[in-house]
Formats: sequence, C-alpha cells, structure tokens
Amino acid sequence: MFRKILAAAALLAVFGHAFAAVDVNTANEDALRGIKGIGPARAKAILDERGAHGPYKDATDLGKRVKGLGGHTVERLQAEGLSVGPANAQAAQATQPAKVAQATPAKAGTPQPATVTVKK
Repeated sequence: MFRKILAAAALLAVFGHAFAAVDVNTANEDALRGIKGIGPARAKAILDERGAHGPYKDATDLGKRVKGLGGHTVERLQAEGLSVGPANAQAAQATQPAKVAQATPAKAGTPQPATVTVKK
C-alpha cells in the first residue's frame, strides 16, 4: 500500500513539474535546466543575453537573440514548459516615463518662487 502511495506521489510530482511553466525572463539557471532540451550551456547563453540586453519581448525575440535557438527550437521548448512572459516589472518601469513629483507645501518662512503670468 505504501509503495502505491509513494509511486502515485512521484508520478504526480513528475506531471506537476512538466506542466509548470518556466518564465524565461525571471527564471534562474536551475529552473531553465529543468526544461527538457535546455542544458547548462544553453541556460547560460539565455541568462547572459538577458543580462546584457534586458528581458525578452516574446518567443521570436528569444529565438533571434540567443544563438542556437531557432523558431522550431523555441516552439519545442515552449511545448516542454518554457514561457516568455511580459518583461519583469523592474524593466517595464525603466521604459516608462518618470512620474512628476507632486508639489509639497512649503514650510513657513521659506521663500516661494515667483509665478509669472504672460497675457497675449
């Protein structure tokens, strides 16, 4: 009985791992190597390119930027559980325009800049 439970748990873990998506923009080397078809060299190439030029926009971008990953290879890796999600929040914030800070009320006794109104 114990063997059956252990076998079922192992089978469930294998299937659960197979269906878990690994985002190429946030994954570390170990997570990438967990995808069938990605070994140490390919994982390093993916991470080096991501570190040098930022997150991948989509699967096509991944295929173009990483040597040895063509369109069919990327499709196969996606079938194995690799996903190319949106760029991480930190990179997205870097590309957005900076927000203008709201004016804070001045302390008493602090000189205020003069406001000039020009009429046409």
